Amino acid sequence: MAEQQKIANIFLDERTVVRRRPEVEHERKVAVFDLLEENHFTPVGEFVGPYNLHLSIEDDRLVFDVRDTDDERLTAFNLPTSTFRSIIKDYFMVCDSYYKAIKGAAPQQIEAVDMGRRSLHNEGTEMLRERLADIVHMDSDTARRLFTLICVLHIRA
Repeated sequence: MAEQQKIANIFLDERTVVRRRPEVEHERKVAVFDLLEENHFTPVGEFVGPYNLHLSIEDDRLVFDVRDTDDERLTAFNLPTSTFRSIIKDYFMVCDSYYKAIKGAAPQQIEAVDMGRRSLHNEGTEMLRERLADIVHMDSDTARRLFTLICVLHIRA
């Protein structure tokens, strides 16, 4: 049963992405790897997984396109990007400070910035879980990794 309640593959719409900083690309790869290794994702309804999940941003909406492993659409749902805009902006600012700090700041400064970064990430994770609670059931780690990928989608370099 657990094999049915998971994301088997994840696809990010990268049509608008020109390039990413190496640190962001690393975070994307880690989030995808960790998500595919272990996750719990069950859309509400009579759907049978595992699932392919296509994430995109269309018309200021974050789109979750849930498909079966043959890539046939099962359901789709969306959230306004404005829901996450402020927290993602703050998260990017703190991440930028973190990446600068690890290049030469004192360990206690790095730790302080990292605590702020993790706190914002946790806030975004909980916001995602709350907004989707009636649509899809997922554990905290899955929501955390999805929030990372949502942040990546917001980068328009």
